[in-house]
Amino acid sequence: MQDILSVSNLSKTYASGFSALKNINLAIRQGEIFALLGPNGAGKTTLISIICGIVNPSSGTVLVDGHDIIRDYRAARSLIGLVPQELTTDAFETVWSTVSFSRGLFGKPANPAHIEKVLKALSLWDKKDNKIMTLSGGMKRRVMIAKALSHEPQILFLDEPTAGVDVTLRRDMWELVRGLRSTGVTIILTTHYIDEAEEMADRIGVIIKGEIILVEGKTELMHKLGKKQLVLQLPHALTLVPAALSAHDLQLSKDGCELTYTYDAQGERIGIAALLKDLGDAGIQFKDLHTTQSSLEDIFVNLVEGKP
Repeated sequence: MQDILSVSNLSKTYASGFSALKNINLAIRQGEIFALLGPNGAGKTTLISIICGIVNPSSGTVLVDGHDIIRDYRAARSLIGLVPQELTTDAFETVWSTVSFSRGLFGKPANPAHIEKVLKALSLWDKKDNKIMTLSGGMKRRVMIAKALSHEPQILFLDEPTAGVDVTLRRDMWELVRGLRSTGVTIILTTHYIDEAEEMADRIGVIIKGEIILVEGKTELMHKLGKKQLVLQLPHALTLVPAALSAHDLQLSKDGCELTYTYDAQGERIGIAALLKDLGDAGIQFKDLHTTQSSLEDIFVNLVEGKP
């Protein structure tokens, strides 16, 4: 896949001296779902705001399908749809009017058929004549997405799109995002819901203190950084791990009734087979065992805390 968005050596330092972004380099592929993760204040919203032309960069370049966001602002911005965190809609306008108006802001001719398609996809068609002020928070969030899609963008930024909405609506939005991706739209998602990134994303980037510390395919990331654990339940408590088992770096539970073996999936067969043999040689039996694997949340927390 070719890159539709290219960020090169991008930095942002505010007048106060605060450095929000530090030499960001990032390439987003056409038609992918890219999740940008990071703690509060990491620079996620600043990065999105610069790409969307809301905030000026201090240095660096951003190309949107080859268009420079500074020199060719109109062409670049017309390719982008943004759903911000804040619900900013005209309370007294109808759903139809506000979404249609958003399309006109980008110089696009009226296209009632497209607006109807978007509203139906977002389950807003029966609300098209309702004023925004009468809608629930979840419906207002859908209107924000409809506004962002009104001008048929090629890139859609979703900045915490499901914050404050119920589980059912989150699932509906995930299905919508998958549908958009299937039509070729590139999705860039920021979220505090790790399960959202784990379920949705093709690739994941982690930003901490204004720096991109990792960009990786989700599957590869889980494979490289995720840990698997084999937990053995013992029939009798141990006071310590026998020296003969020291090579396996086993962890003994506080009550002495569980041994935990952490291993790399690539060495799974050899490592577990050797462990079981050594347990038998040491005369240690177990009554049950089960395996667990790190979630993306575990990996993210470890990255933020600087753990290996």
